[in-house]
Parts: sequence; C-alpha cells; structure tokens
Amino acid sequence: MLLDFTHNHDGEQLSGVYGGDPSGATAVVLHGAGTSSKNRLLPLVREFVARGCRGVAVDFSGHGESTGKIAESSLRRRFEQAVSVIDAYAAPDRPLVLVGFSMSGQTVASLVRHYGDRVAALGLCAPAVYTAEAWDVAFGDANGRFSGIIRQPDSWRGAPALEVLEAYDGRAVLAVPGTDTVIPPAVTEAVEAALTTRAQYTRLDLPYAQHRLGLWFRDRAEDRHEFVEALLTGLDDRGWAATRRWVANQLANGRSVTDSRLLSGGWSSQMRRLTLDDGTDLVQRTFVKPFFRHHGPGLLAREASVLALLTGEEGIPAPALVAVDAAAEHCDHPTLLMSALPGRVRIDEDDLDRRLDLLAAQLVRIHGVVPAEKPRTYQAWTSPERARTPDGALWERAVEVIRRDPPPYEGCFLHRDFHPGNVLFTGAGSELRITGVVDWVETSWGPADLDVAHCSTALALLHGPAYGLDFRQRYEAQGGRGLADDADHLYWCLLDALHYCPDAAKLARPWRDLGRDDLTSPVMGERLEAYVDGLLRRYG
Repeated sequence: MLLDFTHNHDGEQLSGVYGGDPSGATAVVLHGAGTSSKNRLLPLVREFVARGCRGVAVDFSGHGESTGKIAESSLRRRFEQAVSVIDAYAAPDRPLVLVGFSMSGQTVASLVRHYGDRVAALGLCAPAVYTAEAWDVAFGDANGRFSGIIRQPDSWRGAPALEVLEAYDGRAVLAVPGTDTVIPPAVTEAVEAALTTRAQYTRLDLPYAQHRLGLWFRDRAEDRHEFVEALLTGLDDRGWAATRRWVANQLANGRSVTDSRLLSGGWSSQMRRLTLDDGTDLVQRTFVKPFFRHHGPGLLAREASVLALLTGEEGIPAPALVAVDAAAEHCDHPTLLMSALPGRVRIDEDDLDRRLDLLAAQLVRIHGVVPAEKPRTYQAWTSPERARTPDGALWERAVEVIRRDPPPYEGCFLHRDFHPGNVLFTGAGSELRITGVVDWVETSWGPADLDVAHCSTALALLHGPAYGLDFRQRYEAQGGRGLADDADHLYWCLLDALHYCPDAAKLARPWRDLGRDDLTSPVMGERLEAYVDGLLRRYG
C-alpha cells in the first residue's frame, strides 16, 4: 500500500507517495520533464515494494500535484528537492536504489555524487545528461537560455554526470527504447561507456518502446518486473554476489579475498586485482560491455586455452590460469581468474628506446611459439566498407590500398593485440625488463606483419609517427620473422591504422586513464594522419 505525503521544501509543496518496509532498501523513482509526473510510475513503485523495498516517488515542483512552475525550476532545484525527500522518507542507514527517467538521469547522477556508497543500485531509463553550464539555469520556455544551452551540438560531451557514472561501482541497469526521438544515440552510448567502466552493468533493450518508458513500464508488467528484478539481484553485494561466490570457490586452502581494486587501462573488460589473506594477488577479468559480454564465451575460452598453452613457455611471461567461467554460468558476467604478474604498464617517455627494443624482442619470441593446435585465423578489425575516415585524398588513397584480397602470408602465432598497454615492465635504464604480457583474448594465427602493424600504430599514437614507422626495423633487428615486401606490408599496416578512424582518441582512452592527458582528439588525429601519410610515402 502506498501512502500520500506532502513535503515542504524551499517554499514549494511537493506531492509524493511512499510505502513498504522501512528496514529494506529504499527505491526512489524520479520522473522526467515535460508533462511527466509520479502517477505513471506508481506501478513501478509498487513492484519495488512487493520485493521488500521501501518505495518513494515525488512530483518535482510544477509537475503533477506539486506547487510551483516548471519554468522556474532547474537541474539544481530538482536535485535539491530529491535530496530533501530522500532524507525525509528513507531510513538514513539503508541502501538506496535510484531510478531516473529522461531528465532525471541527470538527477540520479547528482544523487550518486551526493550519497556515495549508499547507492547500491541505479536504473537509468532513456537518460539525459547535461553540460555543467546548464546546472543553475532556470528551464524557462522553449526559447529560453536553458533550451539554447542544451540544444548546442554535443553540449553534453564532458558532462559531469558522465564522470560520476564512470566512478560508480554498484549495480546499474540501463533501459533503452527501440525508438528515441528525444535522446541522441551518442548520449546513450556515452552513458553506457561510463557505466561499464566500474559498475555491475546490464542493458535492458525494449525494441518496441519509445522515449516515454514510464508509460511503457506502467502498461507492461512483464518488462516492469524484469527491470526491477535486474536492479535488485545481488543487491547486498552491489550486484556482484554471484561473481564473489564463484571467486571464493576457486581459492585453495581456505583462502579469502581481503581487498579488490579496479586496474586502470582496461577497455574491453573490467580488470580487478584481488588480494588474498595470505598476500597473494590474482587478477579478475570481467566482460561487462554488451558486445564483449555477448562474445565472452569465445573470447575467454580462447584466453584460457592460450594461458594453459603458454605455461612454462620460455621467454613469454604470461599469467597462469586459475579458473574461467566463460559463459557466466556461475558469475554475473563472463569472468576469468588468473595470476597477477609483477611490473606496470609504461607509456611515458622515459627509457623509450630501450623499451621499444624490448617490445620488439618480446614480439619475436611470441611469434616463435609453435602450438600443438593452431589458434583461429586472425580477424580483420576494419575493411574498405567499414572504415570511416576523414575526407581527403590521403584517406581515399589509404582505403584503396586495402581494397584488395589479403596478401599471401606464412602464418605464425599472433598475440593480435600486442602494444605497450598490454606489457608490464620493471626496473629502469640497463635494469629495465619485461615481466608480463597480458590480454590474450584475441590470440590468432596469421602474418607477423599484423602484430608488427598493430604495435606500430599504437607507438605512432603514443609517442609520434616516427616511432611507429621505425618499429619494423626494431623488430627485424631483433631477429623477427621475414615480413612482407613493401606493398603487402603497407596493406597490413593500413588495415590496422584505419581501424582507429574516425576517433583515435576514443580507442586511446585507457592510455589517458594511465596519465597521458596529452592524448587529446586533435593530437591523436594529427598523429594518425601523419603516420598514414608516412606509411604511404615509405611503402607506397
């Protein structure tokens, strides 16, 4: 049963409902803008109450039965009203489950910043996020300042809400309608990218729904139940209960995990270092992003088999496999557990020449592995049809180079994602050593040129085009396999480099997380163009 309340805040009378067990988590459900109100969300609130939660919903000022005018409200005022209601109707020591529709996606992010670890789960339904400039501006009318700010192209990029969602590590569910004429797809992509950084994330696609998901959930009990079920599963462990149980079952001799921390630099997966009670460290790889979660069974099964193959392989410091749940039969997501290796990723400029020679020598040793059974044949990561290059003759010429059948090659064992971000170093100067090579999910069989090309592109973006152009010579100087002649080697190099279009900086985000703030979109774009031009001049 839901009870009505009227809450006084800053001269406004806010109308709301609450009900359910006060000793449970409090689910706070917040409506969007326009004509939205709490009334369409009441079935959703009742669903939470039926699952043992306290449920709360409120009309923001100017909406529903609350006083005030929408035009006089703002993002700040909505946040402050939500805080006032939560503090009045939620038990102060109980976890929060925050659900926001459309504009209240921004409000939920602000509440996450305010309440911190108390937020155990959040549900975002066709959410919006806004530039910091819009925070204090009154909504006004359609021609007012607020509307002008949010209508500026890409004004939402760099929104503070995205930073908050990136740092959030609890349960998160993103409900996405099949058709949304209000929220640009790029906003949804940015929210998803933020949530998959740390959160235990699930995407709920509603292919026949439109933007007003409050109405959709009101009228469709099955989808409403699925949404609430997803939010509340494993709530006591911030959504990670199943994974933690599985990890505990893999540990020998009664060991237990005493600490877990997210490792920087991951892009396709979340990487965590787990410290056991005896001081031993393990690394947990979890595929959370929908694309990689879908392909997780194949990727992690391959990595597990490669780690087993490389056990004891001289000169290749790969992690040791501990356990794998590739199909997420026991975990919340596809998960692999492996040993932790010493050292750290080095993408700075110190000892650079020495590091690049060590990288080249390490790649030569990888290509020398002779497996009893060949891994899968390599897969190209772009094609002439998929490449989204800038306009101009240079790029047209580059795409034409790969508009052909792949050159013939003598295959070898490929890491396939070999670059400085996947190599660990210790020491400095003459004591500099490689102590680990990680991320074996893309291991393949193919031309050595492809691994050389991939590392070369990364070096060009990290340190400048000349370093990418010269990596072939370093590889050959270390005794590397015979690479293709100029025209064919150019094919493999451009097949890799064009994969980074149109936004190399997006793919370089893990490097920025490791401190390379200089790798902005303009810098990366200039380096990629100069590198492609250098390849065409040298080999074309």
